[in-house]
Amino acid sequence: MKIVVGGIHTECSTYSPLLQTAKDFRVVEGEALLKQVGLNRKQFGDADFCPLFHARSIPGGPVSQECYDSFKIRFLRELENSLPVDGVLLIMHGAMHVPGMDDVEGDWISAVRDLVGAAPTIAVSYDLHGNVTQRIVDQIDIFCAYRTAPHIDVKETHLRAASLLVDQLQGGRRQGVAWAPIPVLLPGERTSTEDEPAKSLYASLPKYDRRQDVSDANLMVGYVWADVGRATAAAVVTASDPSAAKLAAEEIAAAYWAQRSAFEFGVPTKSLEKCLEVAQHSKTFPFILADSGDNPTGGGVGDRSDVLAAWLKRGLKDGVFAGIADPRAIERAWETPVGSITEISIGGALGSSCQELTAEVTIERKTGSEKVGDRKLLARISDNLLILTEQRCPFHNLDDFRRLGIEPSSCKYLIVKSGYLSPELASLANPACMALTDGAVNQEILALTNLQRHSPSYPFQQYFAWKAEARLSRRVHIQDKFQEVKNQSLSDDR
Repeated sequence: MKIVVGGIHTECSTYSPLLQTAKDFRVVEGEALLKQVGLNRKQFGDADFCPLFHARSIPGGPVSQECYDSFKIRFLRELENSLPVDGVLLIMHGAMHVPGMDDVEGDWISAVRDLVGAAPTIAVSYDLHGNVTQRIVDQIDIFCAYRTAPHIDVKETHLRAASLLVDQLQGGRRQGVAWAPIPVLLPGERTSTEDEPAKSLYASLPKYDRRQDVSDANLMVGYVWADVGRATAAAVVTASDPSAAKLAAEEIAAAYWAQRSAFEFGVPTKSLEKCLEVAQHSKTFPFILADSGDNPTGGGVGDRSDVLAAWLKRGLKDGVFAGIADPRAIERAWETPVGSITEISIGGALGSSCQELTAEVTIERKTGSEKVGDRKLLARISDNLLILTEQRCPFHNLDDFRRLGIEPSSCKYLIVKSGYLSPELASLANPACMALTDGAVNQEILALTNLQRHSPSYPFQQYFAWKAEARLSRRVHIQDKFQEVKNQSLSDDR
C-alpha cells in the first residue's frame, strides 16, 4: 500500500509589498519530511509512506508565479515517478496567493488528482486559517485541520489525516467530504482557541467525531488579510455517510455564525500610544508588547521601525526589540567590531511604508553568516536592545532570544512582532498588551481595501440573514461508482 506525502504551505497577505520567491521557502524531503509530519514508513502496518517534498515559508506577501510553477512542476514530476500510488497525503495551508490565480491550492490539488487518476484516495491536512473552495473539496476524500490557535496540534492533525487514509485503503468505510461556507472573516487574534467563544466551539469538534458515520469535524476561520473571492470561514466534515457529513457541517457552521459578534481579542488591545503608556507605568514584568500589524507569522513584512521610533520618542528604556528585518542595516553594520559604535538607518527595507529611523548604536553581538544569509545583529540603542535580522524572522520561542545571549525571563520589556502570543511567550508575559499597529496584517480589518471578497461577509457587512447549507464533494458520487464496479467484480468472481 503506497502513499506519497508532500505539499506546499504558506500564508499570503495581499496587503504586503513583498513578493515571495523560491529562496523564501524551506524545502524538506525524504526521511526528514516524514519526521516533520510525525510519520515513519511502517507506522500503519502495510502502509508504505513515500516522502516527496514539502515547501514552506514564513507567511508573507503573494508568491511569484515563477516560484509557484517551479514547485508545482517539481512536485508533479516526482509524483509521476512514484506512480502507481494507492493514496496521497498532502500537507497544505490553504491561504497561498499567486497574483492572477483565483485558487492556488485548488490548482495544486486538482493537478495531483489529474495525475494519479480517480481511484487513489487523497487526504489533506490544513491550517485552520486556510481557505476552502468547492474545487478543493471536489478533489479529495479526507480533510483534517488544526484545532488549536496558536497551533500546538500540527503533527496530531497530520496523523488524523494519515490514519483515516490508511483505514480506508485497508478496507475501512469509504470517506467523503462535505463543507459549509460561512460568510464570516475574522483575524486569528480574535479567534484564538485559548479564548471564548472559539475555545468552546473547537472543544466541541471531537464530539462530532464520535457521531455515527462522522470521522473528522473541522472549523475553518479562513484568512482575512487576503482580498480574494475565496476567503471565507467554513465547516468541513469527513464522514462515511453523506447525510451525516452534511448535517454535522451545517451544525458547526450555524454555531460559528451564531457567535460571530462575540469574538474579542484575548489580551488587552489598544492603540500603540496607549500601549506605551501602560508599559511606562507597569509594575510587573516581563511586559510583552505585541506589534500586531507587522507580524511575520501572520503575513506581515517584519521590517517596520515605527514602534521602536515611538518607544524612543517617549524616552523608554530596558526594552528588547525582537526583531526588525533589515538586510541593508545588517550589511552596513556587519564589519563594525563588537563593542564599537556606528550609525544605522532602519525601517522599510523590504518595502513597508514607514519612516526610516537613524540612530547611533553599539554593536553587542553577531550570529549567522553572509553565505547562508541568516545574519542577526544585537545592538544597544538608547539603553534598549535591538535585534536586526537579515531575513524575515519571528521571535516566538524563548530559544530565539537565548541564542543571542538574552534571557527573556530576566527582561523588563519584550517587544515582539506578533499577534496572539506563542505559548512560550504567553506563559512568560506579566502582563501582555497588543498594539493595533500599521502593517500588512492590520487588525483594524474594516479599514482594509475590500474589493474582491465575497459580499455579504461579516463584519464587512453586518446586517444580513444567512442559513448554513452544506455541499458535498463530487468524489462522493465517484466513489459510489467505484463501489458498484467493485461489488460487480466480486459478484462475477463468485
